[in-house]
Amino acid sequence: MKISIDRATLIRPLSHAQGVVERRQTHHILGNVLLNAENGLLTMTATDSNLEVVQTMPCEDEVTGTVTLPAGVLHEIVRRLPADSRVRVSPSDDAGRMEISSGRSSFTLPVLPAEDFPVLGAEAPTHRFDLDASAARLLLERTRMSMSSEETRFYLNGVYLHATRSEGIPVLRAVATDGHRLARVEMPLPDGAEEMPGIIIPRKAVGEVLRLTDETVDTVAVAVSETRASFSFGDRTLTTKLVDGSFPQYERVIPQNNDRELVVDSRSFADAVDRVAAIASDRNSCTVKLAIDPGELVVSSSSGDSGSGEEVLEVSYGATAMQIGFNARYLLDITGQIQGEGTVFRLADGGAPAILRDRDDESSIYVVMPVRV
Repeated sequence: MKISIDRATLIRPLSHAQGVVERRQTHHILGNVLLNAENGLLTMTATDSNLEVVQTMPCEDEVTGTVTLPAGVLHEIVRRLPADSRVRVSPSDDAGRMEISSGRSSFTLPVLPAEDFPVLGAEAPTHRFDLDASAARLLLERTRMSMSSEETRFYLNGVYLHATRSEGIPVLRAVATDGHRLARVEMPLPDGAEEMPGIIIPRKAVGEVLRLTDETVDTVAVAVSETRASFSFGDRTLTTKLVDGSFPQYERVIPQNNDRELVVDSRSFADAVDRVAAIASDRNSCTVKLAIDPGELVVSSSSGDSGSGEEVLEVSYGATAMQIGFNARYLLDITGQIQGEGTVFRLADGGAPAILRDRDDESSIYVVMPVRV
């Protein structure tokens, strides 16, 4: 293979590949990218054997062919080249190596056999549909924080995406939970997603899809099969194996009888939680107490080593006084996703899970388990 390509064209696909390739791989080939040059196009493939991203870009191909190169080293070389430079990839005089050159810079990199590069097996999709990129980003961004990272409960290590009905209206719904909190987000069901079975998109794939949606304002083409899901963004396609497991019946943990309603200013509440949590040595495990009275909320936290802090907020609340505690990080994660000015808490008592949502947007709800205070 002998090609030349603009550095600006090559750098972004290489950056995407970095999120996919295995840095501590048991098989060296998984640290490489597969490059195939043909008909004026360079196709780059990166995989960890569970997740694969394929990207196509224009190039000048003097000699067509296929080769694998170390993804990390190639990325570092190209990243350091001048922005307006051109990169040339050609065989080296040394057997088993390729030369990467640009201007007066020249590097030789080892190659591994292209035939050893693993490719995810293709499956005929059972469902195809298009999502607006902003809608895809909303579904995944608002739920990803609730994904579990426990290996023993692998079926929670992702976002559950499925077609269902909400008050009789067909919707596409994304759900994630780690057992302590739950996020549920939905949107009108797109054409082609009718009767789509529930799929669990793995944690790593969720992150990579979000990276790709950040760079497009167009639609995302989604294809779902029994064990695979693919997301196409124009000249880039990400394919992932699905989590092989059954997602729990999440509706059972969403409270139905929380009849106490607390409405807080979203920004003021988040700032108050953030400030009182500052006294904790470990903010990820800090507990904040909410002391709720009609018209007033006291947000407080205490630490035996660091002291205590509290802040008083004016709120809308007309039920009987109560106290309840939550993990501060969970509250901040949720309020970070609420775009409206008001956050609504639906409460039962100090020992029952609470429902949170945006006062102006009912497409998303969050459930948080309380912490003893």
